[in-house]
Amino acid sequence: MLLRSNTQNSIISIALLWFAFMVCDSALGQSSEEQLFSKSRAAMGTTFTIYLYSPDQVKADEEFEAAFDEVERVEEALSNYRASSELSRINRLAATTSTTTDPEVFKLLQTSFDYSRRSDGAFDITVGPLMRAWGFFRKNGQYPTHAELSRARARVGWNKVKLDANHRTVTFDVPGMELDMGGIGKGYAVDRVIDVLRDAGVKAALVDAGSSTLYALGAPPDKDGWKILVPRPADRSHAVSEIVLRDTSLSTSGSYEKFFRLKGRTYCHIMDPRTGEPVQEMLQATVIAPTGTASDALSTTMFVMGPAKGGKLLESMPNTSAIWITSNTNEPHIEQWHWPGRLCRTADDCVTAREENKTR
Repeated sequence: MLLRSNTQNSIISIALLWFAFMVCDSALGQSSEEQLFSKSRAAMGTTFTIYLYSPDQVKADEEFEAAFDEVERVEEALSNYRASSELSRINRLAATTSTTTDPEVFKLLQTSFDYSRRSDGAFDITVGPLMRAWGFFRKNGQYPTHAELSRARARVGWNKVKLDANHRTVTFDVPGMELDMGGIGKGYAVDRVIDVLRDAGVKAALVDAGSSTLYALGAPPDKDGWKILVPRPADRSHAVSEIVLRDTSLSTSGSYEKFFRLKGRTYCHIMDPRTGEPVQEMLQATVIAPTGTASDALSTTMFVMGPAKGGKLLESMPNTSAIWITSNTNEPHIEQWHWPGRLCRTADDCVTAREENKTR
């Protein structure tokens, strides 16, 4: 991460793994009563970074601690790496008995399965067995045997999970099923952090969940919003789009965060639950949506569905937009659905945070 302040122009450039944003803050350290503070912490298999405006360091530290405590609370509920989590308890018990869960987790399960219904199964939190079969659970990937893949596919399918809203229970129809909230959990955690910051009186903040999801709360002093640069998948020093966000969320799913190559083909960690195999010919899908939960789930969904079918799904979702980068030609191809930002059709169309910083 790069955090630099140019005293003449008061430009702050923050380069992130997947997202970059610039705050052109003419008031920083001068006339504004609030200052920009940032803090990072490892959580949910990534690094959460929070940028917020606060009157002083003491107040900012209190806000950071409350926010990161909330991330920890959500992780303890949704992690499938922690045996103590509520999700792990469901995974252990739901194949043998109807398992009661708490209202918060049950509601998120309902939300997840709603995305599954609307996407005809392109989004599916039951992909855990597939992730294990393809070697992406705590590993870097492997090609499964035919028998391994067949066993995993038999244990996948959102319609094999029964949710009883009257009793708030979860039941698996098939032994060996496993819920995996990796496609929605970090976005949900971001939303909960935003709630905590709002309750604390924070008016301007950016919450970034590593390589997955960010939410832009309010705007820096005297600005319309947070300027976000979405890097190109093949060259992080150039952007695919630049956009100003305010009170909305952006998520990206990419094929190169975790992958392996075999016999000339690349196999990424993002599964098509309907085929049981990693998605092919897609490099990146980025979605803007009103909440982190929605943008996180939809970026995965759009990655699996692609532009044609994904665009049709987004027709039913107000205030949502997307861009895709596909790799079915020699050059990456950009397609968009009602994208409100500036698209960078070539590597030089949009200046990156790093390049702009050099000119100031």
